[in-house]
Amino acid sequence: MRQKKRRQRIIGSIFIVVLLVLAYFSFGPGIGTHSKQRTVVVGVVSQTKQDAAIWQAVAQTASQKYGIHLIIKNFSDYNQPNKALKNGDIDLNAFQHYAFLHAWNKANGGGITALGQTYVAPIKIYSQKYRHLSQLPANSLVAVPNDASNESRALYVLKSAGLIKLKRQQLATIADITQNPKHLKIKEVSAEQSSRILDSAACAVVNNNYATAAGLSEKEVIYTEPLTRETRQWINIIAVRKTDRHNRNYQDILKSYQTNHVKRLMKHYYGKTQLPAWDLKMR
Repeated sequence: MRQKKRRQRIIGSIFIVVLLVLAYFSFGPGIGTHSKQRTVVVGVVSQTKQDAAIWQAVAQTASQKYGIHLIIKNFSDYNQPNKALKNGDIDLNAFQHYAFLHAWNKANGGGITALGQTYVAPIKIYSQKYRHLSQLPANSLVAVPNDASNESRALYVLKSAGLIKLKRQQLATIADITQNPKHLKIKEVSAEQSSRILDSAACAVVNNNYATAAGLSEKEVIYTEPLTRETRQWINIIAVRKTDRHNRNYQDILKSYQTNHVKRLMKHYYGKTQLPAWDLKMR
């Protein structure tokens, strides 16, 4: 009797082992596939140490909270990440604002949309000759960046400062100026030259990265871009293919970015020059 029970237990154990082996070979490839599906690649451009630290925190949250392995792919210029995203070489990218994406989609047949917001970095008008906008004399030379996206943004800053009026355009140019009461001479220069022209110009609209590189100080700021509905187009975003905008994994990456921890890191590294945008109230 005992031998019969022992034999039944042995047979039962062998049966369980066989089931486990069959399950492994039947579902093992599926498990591997699922693992690959939980890997997400996001493209960024010329990542700084500060940006890398923020994305490292995002990756840690994604891994611990959502079980996603986040890979950061660094590109050298702004021309590459949208092409890579549209071609399926990456899953997401995070380097552009709404205005840039709108212009790119228009020129490249669309296909990409915003998944969610990351940050906004207000740009400033600098002057080494004047302390206030009201001091700018008539016919003053004002420098703005000459590339389409940054020139438009600079012109909107001049508009919000009350120096000019513009036609309502997604991307504005000097030709869209409708009023210029002080007859300002607006000069288009390359973005990297905008800070260097301050020796000869009354003022210049300078992007934050070039202002920092040039060592411009807050004492030289005579106006800061306000956070209004009009400046919403300059909010940076995480972008995704339109067909993937409801993908749960990608939504979880967005959640991993939009955290209080990322807010604290942004404040630590950038102070008021770069602000979390996902819950900002625009006037």
